[in-house]
Amino acid sequence: MALTDYLDEVSPGTVIVVAIVLIVFPEPATSTLGAGLLLFGLAWLAYEWNRP
Repeated sequence: MALTDYLDEVSPGTVIVVAIVLIVFPEPATSTLGAGLLLFGLAWLAYEWNRP
């Protein structure tokens, strides 16, 4: 259970955090981009979950 076991989840997690920051800004373009990135990040995280 080393830290290197979780390196695959760092990239999708970063995308999700950036998406949340974009959603917080009250501008329609960034909110739409943030929603798209959030869905992409969640799908990527689900793909990487328990992947050998």
